[in-house]
Amino acid sequence: MSDEQLHAMRHSLAHITAAAVQRLWPEAKFGVGPVVDNGFYYDIDLGETKISEQQFGKIEKTMRRIIAEKQDFVRTTVPIDEAIAWAETHNQPYKVELLNDLKRAGTTVAKDLDAAAMGTIADGASAVEEVSFYTNGSFVDLCRGPHVANTGDVGAFKLLRVAGAYWRGNEHNPQMQRLYGVAFATQGELDDYLQRLELARQRDHRKLGKELDLYTTSPLVGVGLPLFTPRGTILRDKVAEYSNQLRQKHGFQKVWTPHITKKDLYETSGHWAKFGDELFLVKSQETSDEMALKPMNCPHHTQIFASRPRSYRDMPVRYLETTTDYRDEKTGELGGLNRVRSLTQDDSHVFCRPDQIEGEINNLLAAARELYSTIGMQLRVRLSYRDESDAYLGDPALWESAQGQLKAAVEKVGLEFFEQAGEAAFYGPKIDFMATDAIGREHQVATVQLDFVQPQRFGLQYTTSDGSFTTPVMIHCALLGSIERFLSVFIEHTGGWFPLWAAPEQVRVLTINDSVRDYVDKIASILTGVTLMKPIKYNDVRFTIDDRNESLGKKIREATAVKIPIQIIVGPKDQAAGQVSIRTHHDELTLPLEQLASYLHTYGVVANTTPTETAS
Repeated sequence: MSDEQLHAMRHSLAHITAAAVQRLWPEAKFGVGPVVDNGFYYDIDLGETKISEQQFGKIEKTMRRIIAEKQDFVRTTVPIDEAIAWAETHNQPYKVELLNDLKRAGTTVAKDLDAAAMGTIADGASAVEEVSFYTNGSFVDLCRGPHVANTGDVGAFKLLRVAGAYWRGNEHNPQMQRLYGVAFATQGELDDYLQRLELARQRDHRKLGKELDLYTTSPLVGVGLPLFTPRGTILRDKVAEYSNQLRQKHGFQKVWTPHITKKDLYETSGHWAKFGDELFLVKSQETSDEMALKPMNCPHHTQIFASRPRSYRDMPVRYLETTTDYRDEKTGELGGLNRVRSLTQDDSHVFCRPDQIEGEINNLLAAARELYSTIGMQLRVRLSYRDESDAYLGDPALWESAQGQLKAAVEKVGLEFFEQAGEAAFYGPKIDFMATDAIGREHQVATVQLDFVQPQRFGLQYTTSDGSFTTPVMIHCALLGSIERFLSVFIEHTGGWFPLWAAPEQVRVLTINDSVRDYVDKIASILTGVTLMKPIKYNDVRFTIDDRNESLGKKIREATAVKIPIQIIVGPKDQAAGQVSIRTHHDELTLPLEQLASYLHTYGVVANTTPTETAS
């Protein structure tokens, strides 16, 4: 089935869902029912009546009756005023609102509507003369289409969940019930998707974050401000350390910048005008300076570059900083570690000559590929370009040149890519890295961005070979992106079975009884002396000893529950034979004590494979 056919099928199922709800609750008032990834939803107002998941079976049964009736989808066009009258007569206030917006503005997209600029209905002629309706059976809906020929032409579907949603995304509007469904051409495709959905539920980082004691939240601290436990802090520190060491290997030097700054910096960079509403403001008790918690680091790095004279011989200049930024994200968009208000970025910035752009991009591409290869995620890239809107700063000709250079660099290294207009940063085009996790989901992770705007706005210069001054090119890169968001992906990708280098607790020694304490001391001495070198240098083994007076079975269950990569089981037989019994996520083995150190070195290098999809 083509994408167009699949879209029409899912759109038709949204109408069938609404028709079923109308049969069951004739007083229902309807908002919109668009197609979304893998399915559809419909916004519905039932007043005090609330739809529960226990009622999904009843709704689905009604939907199947409508499908069995093979109702034709019939398109009609009517004058806009007649459509408004229909919506008023049938007590559909949300459709009345949409139709009135179409009449005055020619659009129903909330962000495109501006009553002050466009006037009111009474001010002039209608922006739209006619609108289209689709009818199936007794259900009639304002709709542009497309649809399948009749209700019998839809594939396999399932209602998944219902959630509250403010009408048109505005918290001041009524809250509706958003009924979600998924749909595929065949039952087999639907079953596969539902299986992946169950795997995703098992791997949900919010669930595993609690089970593995990685992070917590507190209403006293605030929403979107996660608190990392000792175990979670080790995990985020090791991930950050890997990114730092990898970037240093590729020629970057560490810098440090403060967490608050004057408004002037962001006015000069252009961020204040663009993102002023997302900044946390800070008021000084000493001066009248307007301050803000920093939402990003690039303007600060420009000032380090500008702090002394630069020559073409100095270029490129590469800075790295892993630091926490702050953004006043909307409360409704915050959840887990995916979207937070305190985000830690592994930020990198390059200042270079135009003739060095391709080499620097290739350098960053190599670093990104190494990192995601280490964690076992396949990469492709999205080349994010500007569109025709006025949302971007800088010369369009420079943009065209930059977009061409990014594409050439990606093509040269052989990365799979696709192009998308409208996804660029306001100051330049970018490469967005898309990583596929262990259960087939794709996530946006690292970015590489060209910037011709900020160096000009800050007046950055270096001397050329002939003694004149010129402006450098700036390149932004974050290998992990936000560490918090990366961890949400990493936790779910591994299912909590982290590779040895990243695991908060790498080894746990489990004793069978007290008679082996002296032998455990020998094992501990070996573990203390082991230094793992890859992918992080000087990563001492993190181990604990469980010598409690508990059964071995209980100790194994507890160690497995927190997904410790290596469990060393020690009993009298092991002591007598001078061996250790090792239990991992993948296998069990016995080896001589003198081989333990070499085993850990080998395991630390090769055991970065992703757990199987069936692992919980």
